[in-house]
Amino acid sequence: MDKVNIKINGVAMAVDPGTTVLKAAHDAGVDVPTLCYMKEINEIGACRICMVEVSEGGRPAKLVASCVYPVSEGMEVFTSTPKVIKARKTTLELILSNHNMQCLTCQRNQNCELQTLAQKYGVEKVRFDHDVFEENIDDTTGIIVRDNSKCILCRRCVAACKARQDVAVIGATQRGFDTEIGCAFELKLKDVPCVSCGQCIVACPTGALHEKNEVDKVIDVLGDESKHVVIAIAPSVRVHMGEFFGMPIGTNTHGKIATALKMMGFDGVFDVDTAADFTIVEEGTELLHRLQNGGPLPLITSCSPGWVKFAEFYYPELIENVSSCKSPQGMYGSLMKTYYAEKAGIDPKDMVVVSVMPCTAKKFESGREDLQVDGLDPIDIALTSRELADLIRRMGINFAGLEDSEYDPIFGIASGAGHIFGVTGGVMEAALRTVAEIVNGEPLEKVDFEEVRGFEGIKEATIKLKGVDVNVAVTSGLANARKLLDQVKNGEKDYHFIEVMACPGGCVNGGGQPIQPTSITNFTDIREARAKALYDFDAELPLRKSHENPIVKEVYETYLGEYGSEKAHHILHTTYAQKTKYNK
Repeated sequence: MDKVNIKINGVAMAVDPGTTVLKAAHDAGVDVPTLCYMKEINEIGACRICMVEVSEGGRPAKLVASCVYPVSEGMEVFTSTPKVIKARKTTLELILSNHNMQCLTCQRNQNCELQTLAQKYGVEKVRFDHDVFEENIDDTTGIIVRDNSKCILCRRCVAACKARQDVAVIGATQRGFDTEIGCAFELKLKDVPCVSCGQCIVACPTGALHEKNEVDKVIDVLGDESKHVVIAIAPSVRVHMGEFFGMPIGTNTHGKIATALKMMGFDGVFDVDTAADFTIVEEGTELLHRLQNGGPLPLITSCSPGWVKFAEFYYPELIENVSSCKSPQGMYGSLMKTYYAEKAGIDPKDMVVVSVMPCTAKKFESGREDLQVDGLDPIDIALTSRELADLIRRMGINFAGLEDSEYDPIFGIASGAGHIFGVTGGVMEAALRTVAEIVNGEPLEKVDFEEVRGFEGIKEATIKLKGVDVNVAVTSGLANARKLLDQVKNGEKDYHFIEVMACPGGCVNGGGQPIQPTSITNFTDIREARAKALYDFDAELPLRKSHENPIVKEVYETYLGEYGSEKAHHILHTTYAQKTKYNK
């Protein structure tokens, strides 16, 4: 393919036809700022922050939006002329003219793309009338909070909800100066089929969207001597917590997190990865039962609450295919308030069980009545990764300087299979390690099922179990899930086992994770670094199969009985049904 010859700030380069000026500038090592632009899903040139000057065919230079403007032969691009800088600064002042600038008390203070750009371009005051939109906060779900007084109408949240998740419950309403982002017919979030995935929060460049913060609740219960407070972290939390404290993306802070939580005074510091191992042995048993004795196939995983909520809204006819297993969070909390409470001699009513999750949908899941055990919620407080980072800061802990320590042994040993739950394909691979070994009746020569790894939206594989072909599929991101499930419904695809993760790439890209600016995410797939850290962690461990976890063995031998027993079903399983009320 012939290249297009251009110059960027006087430096000649050759690029592919159709390349945008923004992409060409990035490849040349030149930083052009953006606000509305999100690669592939929100390329609309609306905010005008990415303006540059271009000269084509000897004509005078003109300002263009670099994120949507294609290169042409002989084009000259100027990214930092006085005219360009003035245009960007004026645009920022116009955006700020109706923006709620209570930055010091904003959840996104010091991690706000608008704030960063205002500092970069020397916006010290707003020259235009500061006609701020009235504060109009929608916190009706108790999970996701929307404050349109901080919205800049970039539409990134809209693109994430529609293009990535195919949920599309938010969009631009009204017209002209009154335009705002909201739900159709001025409905509140609680009245629409939002799945609480939080991808809108991760997409937002400002503080217009954030989760309901429950850090104060944790601080309060830690100070209550009448409560026995325990906490555990999800698989992916360990490979992105360091990002909050200046560490490279993908740094594994497994041991530092344990140390930090112990310093805070929790009565038990555990690992949800242990519960992931319980999930595998129960879900694997369920799969084998359906394969051998009949039952709705394909079996579909249930560890992603955003996906389960999506199924209850949009695919009620497939609910019987969804595994009855609780998610690892649900199993962790359930075992805490049964097995652990009994062993420790604690009344479960005096316990507070805290989880740290990469996902805002886990907050929704923690309040599901169908997850209760003997009338008690398994999880009392579900924090996102962002909230844990907030808690660490409030406690004055120098996280980066901490030594590593271990999790408490009663629920702190996990297999490598449990660790890889945090990445798309991880649940499938963990299940195959156990199911293949049980069915074939001999140890696996190779435990890595690389055919289900990677970030393709839909992955397929055929696995032989005792000579029988078992068709499996893995999908992440609800737009991909819809595509796959429609093929299953229409008879175009025939699978035995499907893994679905609500967030693209799995939990390493969850809605509760560190928010990286688009200057990074538009040009770097941060999921890869986070996922690599989990796979590396798995590969280094001597224990890599869920059914070989000594804690799993002990709990079944002394408490639950066999896999899939009546007691295991009572504690570790649940039911799902079509939703008629959106956020109940």
